[in-house]
Amino acid sequence: MKLSSRILLGMVAGALVGALLRLLAAHPDSFGAALGAWLVNTAFDVVGSVFVASLKLMVVPLLFVSLVCGASAMGASARMGRIAGKTIVLFLCSTAIAVSVALLLANLIDPGVGIELGGSAAFDAAAVPSAKEMLKSIFPTNPVQAMAEGNMLQIIVFALLMGIALWRSGEAGAPVRELFTSLNEVIMTLVTLLMHLAPYGVFCLLAKLIAEIGVAAILDLAKYFGAVLLGLLVHGVVIYSLLLWLLARRSPLTFFRNVRPALLFAFSTASSNATMPVTLNVTEQRLGVDNRVASFVVPLGATMNMDGTAIMQGVATVFIAQAYGLDLSWGGYLAVIATATLASIGAAGVPGVGLVTLVMVLEQVGLPAQGIALIIGIDRLLDMARTAVNVCGDCVFSTIVASSEGLLDDAVFAEVSDRDRYTAGS
Repeated sequence: MKLSSRILLGMVAGALVGALLRLLAAHPDSFGAALGAWLVNTAFDVVGSVFVASLKLMVVPLLFVSLVCGASAMGASARMGRIAGKTIVLFLCSTAIAVSVALLLANLIDPGVGIELGGSAAFDAAAVPSAKEMLKSIFPTNPVQAMAEGNMLQIIVFALLMGIALWRSGEAGAPVRELFTSLNEVIMTLVTLLMHLAPYGVFCLLAKLIAEIGVAAILDLAKYFGAVLLGLLVHGVVIYSLLLWLLARRSPLTFFRNVRPALLFAFSTASSNATMPVTLNVTEQRLGVDNRVASFVVPLGATMNMDGTAIMQGVATVFIAQAYGLDLSWGGYLAVIATATLASIGAAGVPGVGLVTLVMVLEQVGLPAQGIALIIGIDRLLDMARTAVNVCGDCVFSTIVASSEGLLDDAVFAEVSDRDRYTAGS
């Protein structure tokens, strides 16, 4: 069975088991409820946490090593500047389109009309850093501290500088470049090994989540839930397919078949950073993107490219405005587009960060941040879906940029079987 099929099977089985355990929990005095509580709080929690921790273990070394390899291969050439420019422009334009789609759908569906505010819980809004502080924080003063804290933007800056320095060092830097190349191969092999454990980790993560949340929370906010999912589907399938066809002249069907493992990983972990090792593996081994492009676009995308998060913020803004009976002007909608686009750039690729950046959007248009309490109950489920869209965007833009630079292997892109490739890697 293909790896992607096994992961999907683990997701379905986990959701079913979680729903069953949720039913058993309705009878707290029964043996089944006690057994279910032990499975959810101990067995599934331990296995799921270890699985995610194993993926996160690879993020910093893989990010640093792959970026150093890519930067040292291109050096300070004009190609690096073109790749960086194309990547950032694509990120910004795509995020602006995502927010616009979300606002349009939200106004058509009206998810906040008729919402009762009486029983909403409190929400403590986290402090949002200023643009000045965000810009200053990009540049590291201590690279070791940046790696220890997992500060992605600082690691990217240091890795790019290290790669350029290796390129300019000539023969003196050759042994170090070979060392980083070998380290990159070893780390990618380890990622491949971890991917074979994915079905079990995904099963435990989904079983625990469904057992804790259930489906009642979704039914209470069905219109909001459906509006966000529809926006994610339209952007992830329609918009990305159009961009692939128009800008890279590549088949969207082949693309989506090849990126299945990364999308399933992203959905189950709800973290772009945790999925980054898998995204890099898929981008290079299944899409044929050259390492010099993938090692730059994918890590940067895990930090800057948050189309799925932007869609949630667009729908949530309209939802909260309607729930409080407030009207947004055209200027307000434009402010939402601009703020959500810029906020997505500084969003870290960790679960739940969309709620923090949503505070910035709400404050910009004068809406109460307390309205987030209305949607926080089902945000974890939506976080999974929007993370899959975020990761899909990273793969799309890696393909587009690589195609424009002549660094895309069409033979690898056209191959859709994943069984032999991952087996060989193990």
